[in-house]
Amino acid sequence: MTSLTQDIQDKLKRLTAFEKIITINVIIFFVGRLITAFSDVARTSSLNWLELPKEFSAFIVKPWSIITYGFTHIELWHLFMNMLVLYFVGRSFSNLFNIKTSLNIYFLGIISGGLAYMLTYALFPNFLNYAGSLVGASAGVRATLIFLCAYMPHYEMRLGSLRFKLMYVGFIMVALDLLGLFGNNSGGNIAHLGGDALGYFYAMRLRQGTDIGKGFEKLMDAFFGLFSFTKKSKLKTVYKDKTKVGGYTKGEFNEFNNQKKIDVILDKISKSGYESLTKEEKEFLFRAGK
Repeated sequence: MTSLTQDIQDKLKRLTAFEKIITINVIIFFVGRLITAFSDVARTSSLNWLELPKEFSAFIVKPWSIITYGFTHIELWHLFMNMLVLYFVGRSFSNLFNIKTSLNIYFLGIISGGLAYMLTYALFPNFLNYAGSLVGASAGVRATLIFLCAYMPHYEMRLGSLRFKLMYVGFIMVALDLLGLFGNNSGGNIAHLGGDALGYFYAMRLRQGTDIGKGFEKLMDAFFGLFSFTKKSKLKTVYKDKTKVGGYTKGEFNEFNNQKKIDVILDKISKSGYESLTKEEKEFLFRAGK
């Protein structure tokens, strides 16, 4: 039994951040199913303490719901589709950006989607008159997906024999969300558009060298720091050698073809984060993105 527990703990430690988010979503989904199975609570109400209400007055008494609604799914198909997209998007993020930047985009997307939902109801209550509380990770998933489409618009994907650029995927997703405003899930599509807008704006600012998620990142670090009781060790300041790119001298780097240069820079981002790049490296990556 101890061996089995240790194996599970080891596997959980090896999960990426997005895989852990997927695991939490799945666990919460089945908790809701168990609540329904062993009580008189309806499935649609089994997780209402996590759902985001549409009224600001109701939101004030459960402010945590601006985050927790993104971990709440009622329908299995809704959960499956969101987690499937998040899994593949998460793999792309793990190769390009440090984990904190990735999580900033995801959670700010969830927050933006939730705020867009409540703001729309406050301004146009008749538009969402029949909508209930907001659930689902779609706004965060949309934010990460649109971020990639805006940050690397000319990156080509393959689907069998078809090849298409990421920016076209972004156009299609936003168009579907706009059309969805006139369907049965208008509230959900408003949240999607909130995530879309966050992902696009984040990408545009990051391409200009500004990470708009740093304030949110510091807030989260401070929050989780309240629950950290481990003694902080003294860290030695390490100065990076900016005369090299991914371990190569600038002379060696300049001899590479463009694709090799891109690979080296992306490898540097995956190891040290976007902020470790020099101004010249950022400019080269920006030009390559065009």
